[in-house]
Amino acid sequence: MLAHCQRRAATSGLRVHEPGGPPAAVNEAIRADGVTVLEIWLVGDRMFMLMEQDTDHAPDPETKRARDSANPDVAAWDALMASFQRPLPCAPDQTWVEMERIYALSEQP
Repeated sequence: MLAHCQRRAATSGLRVHEPGGPPAAVNEAIRADGVTVLEIWLVGDRMFMLMEQDTDHAPDPETKRARDSANPDVAAWDALMASFQRPLPCAPDQTWVEMERIYALSEQP
């Protein structure tokens, strides 16, 4: 997934993502969604999220939205993270946009 962040994310955003930075409820919510690996990388004003998810435990989007918005810690974290981001022109209503893989060395002859 890709996000376009404001430059201040390079300082403020990095500190809040250090170990122990996100509230425990945020990490618990991520794991409850079946996420087994989640990494966020930053270059310039672009963030790239690599996520592996057990799809057997992934909630449907509406269930996830309802559960996350009902949790004050998760809702506050989402609002804080959204303040660092600018929507991409191709997805004006999203903070994170799913990307399409266009190359995999393992699939090449």
